Amino acid sequence: MQDNMKLEIIAFTVHSCKLIEEAGADRIELCDNPAEGGTTPSYGFIKQARSTCSIPIFPMIRPRGGDFLYDGDEFDVMKTDIRACKLLGCDGVVLGILKADGSVDTDRCRELVDLAYPMEVSFHRAFDRTADPIQSLEDVINIGCTRLLSSGCQPTAEKGSALLKTLIEKAGDRIIVMPGSGIRSDNLQDLIQSTGAIEYHSSARIQVPGHMSFQQSSLPENMMLTSVDAEEIRKMAQILKGQPV
Repeated sequence: MQDNMKLEIIAFTVHSCKLIEEAGADRIELCDNPAEGGTTPSYGFIKQARSTCSIPIFPMIRPRGGDFLYDGDEFDVMKTDIRACKLLGCDGVVLGILKADGSVDTDRCRELVDLAYPMEVSFHRAFDRTADPIQSLEDVINIGCTRLLSSGCQPTAEKGSALLKTLIEKAGDRIIVMPGSGIRSDNLQDLIQSTGAIEYHSSARIQVPGHMSFQQSSLPENMMLTSVDAEEIRKMAQILKGQPV
């Protein structure tokens, strides 16, 4: 294993942030709305997470669920959220904007990267919706992103491992290509071997019961909470550090 191997975990709650740090992960992607694949967390959430955790925090900059083609108002929202993240002392942000033809919107993404400086910028899995991943890799590098999250344009990183390997080889030391989607301790070792990546992204997501003792019988909605599996995070962190699991 390489000494610089890192593990990034998604957090949807402040409590999850604490579990993630305690379990040995290296970085947190901070999100809201798990049912929509993650959107921008609130100002209060970001502030509390930053004051609670010492490891790097990268909030998602995504004004809504759905696709990654944004209008002018949504673009302004993204800029405002990036400024807030900078004020709150975040280490980086996670974003991605596409054009209608499936190419990277390089002009607007570059504007956001410049606005975010000196924070790092990770380009998220909007990349997996691009029409030409090889050209899109070059675009993401050229706009100044430090990291690219991808599943290799497949539902899971395991299925996309061949393309991930190609992207990593083509990227060289110009950008970190970070596999994500469906990564767990039972397939992480195989992904290390098949892709050669040095950073990995996982949700380690679990659903846990809420804490209320009273339940309204006339309202049968699922009131489960999204959290993280701390033991699963520990296992993945140990694998990346070359420690026995």
